[in-house]
Amino acid sequence: MKIKLKYIIVLIVLASISSIIFGFSIEEEQPSSAHRYIGLGTIGLFLVAMPLFLFKESKGKNMKDYMLTKDNIKKMQNQERKNTGKE
Repeated sequence: MKIKLKYIIVLIVLASISSIIFGFSIEEEQPSSAHRYIGLGTIGLFLVAMPLFLFKESKGKNMKDYMLTKDNIKKMQNQERKNTGKE
């Protein structure tokens, strides 16, 4: 059975958010453990889930379309002139 990457990302995000919430809930009783849970949740969000999400969403896309090259700047300027000319 093939598990989709989307579901893995959602699972990681939910686990990270629950870890952060759990860390804040036990902060008064066990401050060192609370900091560990909050830190692990943050690492899960920003160093695991976000790169996986970006990898999943950028598959099959041409990066040259998103770079500011001279050709793309000219296209944007021409597009802007067309939009302002209509109004």
